[in-house]
Amino acid sequence: MPLSRLTRTRLAVAGAATAVLAVAAPAAYASLDDTPRSSSSTAASASASPPASTPVRGEPYTETRLFFGTERPDGGPAVTDKQFMAFVDKEVTPGFPDGLTIQDGRGQWRDANGRIERERSYELILLYPAGETRERDLLIEEIRGDYEKAFAQESVARLDERTRVDF
Repeated sequence: MPLSRLTRTRLAVAGAATAVLAVAAPAAYASLDDTPRSSSSTAASASASPPASTPVRGEPYTETRLFFGTERPDGGPAVTDKQFMAFVDKEVTPGFPDGLTIQDGRGQWRDANGRIERERSYELILLYPAGETRERDLLIEEIRGDYEKAFAQESVARLDERTRVDF
């Protein structure tokens, strides 16, 4: 059965979109990477670079996201907003006084006993200059450990990404 004209058009549009993504994605991600490249990789990526008229904004930063659960594995009362904000004021703000973001969430994960746990959670987003990553790592690990101890948590998830930031 021959393809309808509409189906051929959809296939052509999908193919064109895939080609654009295949070319544009490496260039977009390459602009976030500020590590030195060899001359051969620089030459290869030069053809995929954004046009010279596209400004590169911001400075290299690290973004760390921490995910804090609120249910206690021992069955105790859930961590309240007041308790969490007191924790942030005492344990997070001194090491990150320039700012942070807190988002409410709902999460799930498999606990140490293999059960799927669903709970209210908080996502804490920290941004700091890439050059400060080593010293900030120690502070972040301390925050994670302190929350686990204070609220009887099995873990605090952590996600780190390199990014560019402009304030």
